[in-house]
Amino acid sequence: MGIYRVIDLYKQALDKRRPFEGEMLKQLKEYYRIGLTWSSNALEGNTLTESETKVLLEDGLTVGGKPLRDTFEAIGHAKAYDFMFTLLNKRTIQETDILTMHQMFCQGIDKDSSGQYRDPVAQPHSIQTEMDGLCQWMLTQRDLLHPVAFAAQVHKRFVFIHPFKDGNGRIARLLMNTALIQDGYLPALIPPVLRFEYIELLEKAHQDDKPFEQFIAERVVESYKEIMRLLHIPVPTNGFSPGKC
Repeated sequence: MGIYRVIDLYKQALDKRRPFEGEMLKQLKEYYRIGLTWSSNALEGNTLTESETKVLLEDGLTVGGKPLRDTFEAIGHAKAYDFMFTLLNKRTIQETDILTMHQMFCQGIDKDSSGQYRDPVAQPHSIQTEMDGLCQWMLTQRDLLHPVAFAAQVHKRFVFIHPFKDGNGRIARLLMNTALIQDGYLPALIPPVLRFEYIELLEKAHQDDKPFEQFIAERVVESYKEIMRLLHIPVPTNGFSPGKC
């Protein structure tokens, strides 16, 4: 059975508990706010632990002995994450959304470049052209792909453009998860322990992006398993296991 079918079976089982409201919705959002902020920053070398990130975001307490940049990255990512949820019911990702997300993430790190495309020495207009192309691609292709495949493609295509001076990987993962939650799926969390595999597959995606799509799909599966375990929801066991896309 293909992995997208597996994901959809998990989704159907979890959707029976929807709509998530009140305290449960708040707890789920906070769970991923900490987990995604910590893991996405850690993939880029941020030294804050998950518990230190939790204390910072929930209690506003900074950690002594850590670079100030690490603190600003965590605060900025959390703001961009909160903005992601304002796009929940739009089912579109526009260029202004991408720029706003980057501005929120980078404001405390590099205010001058936050929300601004980098200025390459050669072909100064190519980034704007490529971003226009990405936004058009998202509009026309969204309904032609499985939502998880679409989200992985958004990630890949954005990273390959690399439009910002800093923060491209983190914005790519936020855009991927924006696409997922807009279509009712759980976010994909990439733990730092998988950093080498993640980067390797992303690099190989220049020639063949199916393994990268499979990797992202596997991370979505793990999200469902984790949340269903936390909510004591039986995981479907109809004799299937995640297979190829």
